[in-house]
Amino acid sequence: MQLGMIGLGKMGGNMAARLREKGHEVVGYDASPGDRDVESLAELVDRLEAPRLVWVMVPAGDPTATIISELGDLLSEGDVIVEGGNSHYADDRARAETLSAKGVGYVDAGVSGGVWGRQNGYGIMVGGQAGDVERLRPVFDSLTPDEGGGFVHAGAVGAGHFVKMVHNGIEYGMMQSFAEGYELMVASGLVDDVPGTFESWREGTVVRSWLLDLLCRALEEDPDLSELRGYAQDSGEGRWTVQAAVDLAVPAPAITASLFARFASRQDDSQAMKVVAALRNQFGGHAVTKADEQA
Repeated sequence: MQLGMIGLGKMGGNMAARLREKGHEVVGYDASPGDRDVESLAELVDRLEAPRLVWVMVPAGDPTATIISELGDLLSEGDVIVEGGNSHYADDRARAETLSAKGVGYVDAGVSGGVWGRQNGYGIMVGGQAGDVERLRPVFDSLTPDEGGGFVHAGAVGAGHFVKMVHNGIEYGMMQSFAEGYELMVASGLVDDVPGTFESWREGTVVRSWLLDLLCRALEEDPDLSELRGYAQDSGEGRWTVQAAVDLAVPAPAITASLFARFASRQDDSQAMKVVAALRNQFGGHAVTKADEQA
């Protein structure tokens, strides 16, 4: 099958390589010169045989919006765009409505697998019309794990990115649980081999998982994590998950707490904790640490 791939970074480049290894013809374009096959979006569209399939794999937000807007002017009736980044599901619905006026289909695809996807396969969660999704099944089948699984047609347009958003929210909570367990064992003074403890959990326990495998890999490379700073960014999807929970009145305390823990990691000297310390001193005479003193 022939496919255009826009965005040849860590994810898009590996996905294109996996598809080629599976026998598909991929015409690749990236804004940066390098491994791209064409020099412009117009040339990419010209290279593809109608009806065209074009996969967009660029950062969410303005880059994705710009690419899809330009493609909307270049593509024809019967063509289909796959948005494989991390767009907000509400944006997907608006784009699909605009493109449908030209007869261009739109499929939103949440993709998980990171830098290991080329070797192991990706998890792909899609939203869109059944006919558009079925046309793309050979591509999805090649991208997902060879042993099967890893694919769901979750619903109409927007459903793919909605379930990917929830997936990432769950990921936040799982990562935070491992992190808190690590810190608790280190602080206990009872556990001599924290990395070995996590390693022992990889088989036979209810917490075994790929995330645990990756944590063990990180601890093997840096057993006390001394090479890292305790600062964690968030991709935005954790925020969207929490906002959706608020909008739908669904309690999500673990995911919400994990998101706020990442915010806390970015504070060298928390203003909120200064207020807590001041209040404790005022009502109870509890000692405070001055700004020029070591905690």
